[in-house]
Amino acid sequence: MKQQIITDVIQKMLPHLDNVQLKQLQKVLEATLLDCEITKQGNVEKTNENLKFVEMFIASKRIEGCSEKTLKYYRATIDVMLTSIDKNVCHIQTEDLRSYLTEYQIKKQSSRVTIDNIRRILSSFFSWLEDEDYILKSPVRRIHKVKTAINIKETYTDEELEKMRDHCTNLRDLAIIDMLASTGMRIGEMVLLNKSDINFNERECVVFGKGDKERVVYFDARTKIHLQKYITSRRDDTPALFVTLRSPHERIKIGGIETRLREMGRMLKIDKVHPHKFRRTLATMAIDKGMPIEQLQQLLGHKRIDTTLQYAMVKQSNVKQAHRKYIG
Repeated sequence: MKQQIITDVIQKMLPHLDNVQLKQLQKVLEATLLDCEITKQGNVEKTNENLKFVEMFIASKRIEGCSEKTLKYYRATIDVMLTSIDKNVCHIQTEDLRSYLTEYQIKKQSSRVTIDNIRRILSSFFSWLEDEDYILKSPVRRIHKVKTAINIKETYTDEELEKMRDHCTNLRDLAIIDMLASTGMRIGEMVLLNKSDINFNERECVVFGKGDKERVVYFDARTKIHLQKYITSRRDDTPALFVTLRSPHERIKIGGIETRLREMGRMLKIDKVHPHKFRRTLATMAIDKGMPIEQLQQLLGHKRIDTTLQYAMVKQSNVKQAHRKYIG
């Protein structure tokens, strides 16, 4: 209780004192209250204040351009933490968060990647509180990045891509596979495309990525031909680029494409067939052929180049060739 009072006083004096003065004030308060006995009178209402801080943080992230999907994930992650710890956000200590993350991992059987994602969101939240002078120091500062194993994720081989193309029984599925394979766009970006978005002359289209960021993606000649055949074969008036096979031919959803690809993978005995694997395959192929990483970053629509490097898996055969070329 004493420490809580000291923390409250320090936080309220943040705008008025510098760091040296704050440290001196803390020492004086600790010495003055050393022999005092403090009892709590009634419950301190913390829910409304916590809610206010979360709303303000989410608002700041929205201004920064975060998507509503990301904001929803941020809010849910922070809300679960606050409910579990059950303290005023200004009184949460490093030990509280360490215990929370440990218990969460044990209870949910979560991977280290998930725990580190939670840590990053909490770090962003408490750093914002610190920057805005609501707390003296973020309690997440002393909780370091969770070390995670580097998993080399698989890509499609040329043979697997050809098998999938040959297995297509309709023009739509063939166009979808070509579009994913040649553009490297996200599945969520592709399902939002309209026929009017496609520039066949330049073999390009504009997509809206994460955070509603606009960028141009490009497709190859084969994709152009198959896409034109598919659009010409349609008899519906739906503006969407890809629609359901059955009437009323509505815009196809992400789940519909994922299910279609999963079924194809089972029939062809190809492991882990899903839309994102096309994106990773294109990134790896581009790196193998010598595409500058900065250009690949732009093509994939990544904010940070670190993300692009995670997508691009360097083939071991290329490492061997490079060793012979440069080292002998």
